[in-house]
Amino acid sequence: MYVQELEPVAGSLGVSALVAALPLVIVLVLLGGVRLKAHLAGLTGLLAAMLVAWLAYGMPLGQTLSSAAQGAVFGLFPILWIVVNALWVYRMTVRTRHFDILRRSFGRLSDDPRIQALVIAFCFGALLEALAGFGAPVAISAVMLVALGFEPVRAAVVALVANTAPVAFGAMGTPVVTLAQVTGLPLDSVASVVGRQTPLLALVVPLVLVWLVDGRRGLRETWVPALACGVAFAVAQFAASNYVSAQLADIGAALAGAGALVAVPHARVPAVESVSASVLTGARSEELDEEDPPREILRAYAPYALIVVIFSVAQIPALKDWLARTTQIYDWPFLNVAGPDGDPVSGNVFTWPIVSTGGTLVLLAGVCTAAVIGVHARVAAREWLATVHELRFAILTVTSVLALAYVMNLSGQAATIGHLVAAAGAGLAFLSPVLGWFGVAVTGSDTSANALFGALQVTAARESGLSPDLLAAANSSGGVLGKMISPQNLTIACAAVGLAGREGDLLRKVLPWSLGLLLVMCLIVVGQSTPALGWMLP
Repeated sequence: MYVQELEPVAGSLGVSALVAALPLVIVLVLLGGVRLKAHLAGLTGLLAAMLVAWLAYGMPLGQTLSSAAQGAVFGLFPILWIVVNALWVYRMTVRTRHFDILRRSFGRLSDDPRIQALVIAFCFGALLEALAGFGAPVAISAVMLVALGFEPVRAAVVALVANTAPVAFGAMGTPVVTLAQVTGLPLDSVASVVGRQTPLLALVVPLVLVWLVDGRRGLRETWVPALACGVAFAVAQFAASNYVSAQLADIGAALAGAGALVAVPHARVPAVESVSASVLTGARSEELDEEDPPREILRAYAPYALIVVIFSVAQIPALKDWLARTTQIYDWPFLNVAGPDGDPVSGNVFTWPIVSTGGTLVLLAGVCTAAVIGVHARVAAREWLATVHELRFAILTVTSVLALAYVMNLSGQAATIGHLVAAAGAGLAFLSPVLGWFGVAVTGSDTSANALFGALQVTAARESGLSPDLLAAANSSGGVLGKMISPQNLTIACAAVGLAGREGDLLRKVLPWSLGLLLVMCLIVVGQSTPALGWMLP
């Protein structure tokens, strides 16, 4: 049995923490400073983590390799299993041009560019985040806004800022699933706390978006539909994450937000033409004027309806229990780790939710989608393989980062850093979201930031007497605000709207919003760590 040590280097917690932090520092420097490709930075960091675990912490080489393998397998299943199948559904709608029909349908909902920004960037972007994440919502929303006539820079900024509130529950809850796995906390408890933080952002973001589109006039004339959209989104996200399913949180929130926009009167009609003249300086796509048969419009919405229905049915108690019984639990080979207190850690076993995992349910929805929109089985299989090929570098990045996280967690490196960070005491509640924000800003992924810093946050929380659930959730909730300034997302946004090389311009426009909203989140977490807002927690 390998027993974790907190001070393996020179008997000093500070020196041991500096050595333990080397893999993280290497990854962050390679990504943020050297601008190395994410998958190469992840693999380099993984090698560094394995060397530190083996040479500095004395973890047997076999167990070090085994812990890395378990992290990589978890990265493949269930994490990437969800992402691949979700993007596969999207690719099939693009191939059959049903995605174009969906885009035209959104364009007809309102002539007001401010409402279009809310429908497409905030609501539909949240739906895309729920299904796929990993940059897809920003790229697709920005392209759709440009097709509606938005000036490219404005379209990119709106898409980036909108991609905040849904991120923590994106890709069918992948970030919170990862957070629960690496921290050992129950998924329901982590998701419920995140669901009491990010909905507060959802109240603000729609108001920010109409300001970005049309300044003070936009806020003055459309604050009612914007606020209604934010409230509906927030209530649905809170309810789903706390009482239904973390995987359905963003889907329900996106649909509720869109429903509120349809139900609430829009901005004053006379203002629309002048707004369009000042905002829509780009070229409007002529395809938007095409008429689509009602039957095809229904088929365009069908994939998303199928996902909602399948995930909802999976929550029926009897079926949910049956799905849970299909879960397999294995003793992970060549791994026998105990914590500093001598008790075996949860990482010694591996849980494989074969059928109940979100990826399998999305796969089922994809099979149904292929039948509904008329994709032949051979073509659907080809599209699935093409999706895997398209994501090949993302797959390598995610598996290497998860492997790095598992090595750091199981060897005790994360525990050492966590004990040192705990010295921040009461200030830890304020710094916790900043750590998540920094992690996402560098890695471009809330999932990766949770994998890197989740266990550290929990260790620090326990040492300082704060709630582990609160700080773990704060890592994810603060992280969502780093998404808009991450180099990966900035590059995706620029490429989508034809602004290659203008990442610096976009960064200057979105950075103040990222920092301002981060400050709000830090104050929320500080409040929730005290009696002032402690009543908000479950």
